[in-house]
Amino acid sequence: MKKIVGLLLITLPMYTSEAQQTANPLLQPWKGNYGGVPAFGTYSLSDFKPAITQAIAERLREVDAIAQQKAPATFANTIVALERAGKTYQRVRAVFELYSANLNTPDFETIELEMAPKFSEMSSAIYQNAALFTRIAAVHNGKEMDKLTPEQKRLVQTYYAQFVKEGALANAKSKQRIAAINKALAGLFTQFSQNQLADENQQYLLLETEADFAGLPQELADAARQEAQERQLKALGCIANTRSSIEPFLTFSSQRSLREKAFQLFVNRGDNANAYNNNATVVAILKLRAEKAKLLGFPTFAHWSLSNTMAKQPQRTLDLMLSVWEPALLKVQDDVKAMQQLIAAEGGTFALEPWDYRYYAEKVRKEKYAVDANEIKPYMQLEPLREGMFWVAETIFDLTFAPVTDVPVFHPDVRVWEVRKKSTGKVVGLWYFDPYARKGKRSGAWMTAYRDQSRFDGEVLTLVSNNCNFIKGKPGEPVLISWDDANTLFHEFGHALHGLCSDVNYPLLSGTNTPRDYVEFPSQILERWLSTPEVLNRFALHYQTGAPMPMALVERLEAAATFNEGFSTVETLSSALVDMQLHLLENPEIDPKTFEAEALKALRMPKEIVMRHRIPQFGHIFSGDDYAAGYYGYLWADVISADATEAFTVDGKGLYDPVVAKRLLDYVFKVGNTLDPEEAYPKFRGKKASTAALMRARNFPVK
Repeated sequence: MKKIVGLLLITLPMYTSEAQQTANPLLQPWKGNYGGVPAFGTYSLSDFKPAITQAIAERLREVDAIAQQKAPATFANTIVALERAGKTYQRVRAVFELYSANLNTPDFETIELEMAPKFSEMSSAIYQNAALFTRIAAVHNGKEMDKLTPEQKRLVQTYYAQFVKEGALANAKSKQRIAAINKALAGLFTQFSQNQLADENQQYLLLETEADFAGLPQELADAARQEAQERQLKALGCIANTRSSIEPFLTFSSQRSLREKAFQLFVNRGDNANAYNNNATVVAILKLRAEKAKLLGFPTFAHWSLSNTMAKQPQRTLDLMLSVWEPALLKVQDDVKAMQQLIAAEGGTFALEPWDYRYYAEKVRKEKYAVDANEIKPYMQLEPLREGMFWVAETIFDLTFAPVTDVPVFHPDVRVWEVRKKSTGKVVGLWYFDPYARKGKRSGAWMTAYRDQSRFDGEVLTLVSNNCNFIKGKPGEPVLISWDDANTLFHEFGHALHGLCSDVNYPLLSGTNTPRDYVEFPSQILERWLSTPEVLNRFALHYQTGAPMPMALVERLEAAATFNEGFSTVETLSSALVDMQLHLLENPEIDPKTFEAEALKALRMPKEIVMRHRIPQFGHIFSGDDYAAGYYGYLWADVISADATEAFTVDGKGLYDPVVAKRLLDYVFKVGNTLDPEEAYPKFRGKKASTAALMRARNFPVK
């Protein structure tokens, strides 16, 4: 979201002289090819405070000049001027966010805690700038709107809606309180994230005997040994407290007691009796959000948060989630029954527990479909699969990727590719790839844009990055990833393609800057290409022989495609439902653990499954506002994704149909937010999306 600064007084400490600030590497324009790139390797932690201070001050001056113009407000002197403002700030903030997610050290944490509220103060100031909003409203309500292009109108409407949502129409007293709330929230978001990262970095599972490695694939065992060496531990091996390490361990370890320890370690992040417990932070965030929503005229934070999404109202999201929840529960019941029978057949007398689910689900899949994860994984080499992504990007989206070595990177693991349109040879941007887990890097996988594509003020190339947490293993050996990790790889690359395909004029409308419950659609549909024979036969190559995945295995994978959908749906939807219920509270004076337990009980949550993100570790909704009351967006987008897939597979000639692919590019990946998704999607599909395709895709009964 674009952030603009206004007239509220912000006290900014002066850390260095003006001459010293000018020499600060973070403040320098990005230089080199591709319109300039971040000068990684020149930045120091000591640069951040003075750079942020000067960048905010500069942006304040630029926007204040726009607000105080004497000339009547026009699209050019107000809206376009705002798009042009804040370039230094955008560069500094991009590097700051990169450090926060990827290079977060104790020294940086101190800087982050101090400076994050400054960003919030700046944002509040601009949204509450009466003179500036008067000019935006004058353009929005004026006769000039009739002469603007559709994209220009959309830009004006987006600015106007953002300002209204953030309190531009509130009274002076409310504005003052909203600004204070935003500042407090910024600090709490940072504290939440740092607490979660601390539990992930500082806690781990030791493997102390050879028996502790029982059941683990060789590459996972090797990675555990490598992790212990890097941490300088005396144990034989170490399982890091991140999803990319814990979930494979839960899937393959035959040591039930160790599975339980690993599970408890992971699900209790942020909920331990230590300095990093997040429960009080969560309640503080919820209370401030509820207060802010009321000040802005909304009954709850959920109503406020959804006001600029496709869903619009919380009830629509609840109706969708519950319509999928019930069939998912039935599927889980059948799956648990099959796993319990397997336990009994092995002579076990225990009831299936959450730390057993992945282990026995894998056994059932192997028995039912003759699909063994250990049979699949030798073909899941990271590098060939990355080449497979590039091939899909070329085939479907007209993009080619070529490695470059003259672009600075922030870590030796990071590599960079130049991206061109195949049909014209035109460079459209750079793709940075940071695949491996390391200390100081938050868990999970994500896409980020260091710079958005635009051309209103000269051609500006986008710079996008995919960041993952794959286990690196021994030096020089191929990196093997799980099938789920491969899906994640394609998913995040879908976000990157959304940015790289962007072909719009204005950065506020560029790439992934779409409504939150639409932005996951391009990433989720890209996952569909991974399982196609065209990709698996060419890029799923055995790490020892180089042979492609046999067609018989591909066919078995297709047959097992919807296996365990009940588990994955319940795991994710429970988090989304609890998220929405938390943010529908008018008075969130709660005990998070009690609230979570009671909410799940009311949903009839299977005891064998836990939320994918328990409340004290739910970074999507408590490390910022972007996904708060918005985790449902993954399901909302998957409804659209499943429907869009049928444009290829049912109405078209398959996933490589060039006619359908061209429509997908033209009306989804290229247009950013220049079209309302309610308008853009039917242009691609010829109709609105329905839930029926999702139910078919998950092998749930269609009513």
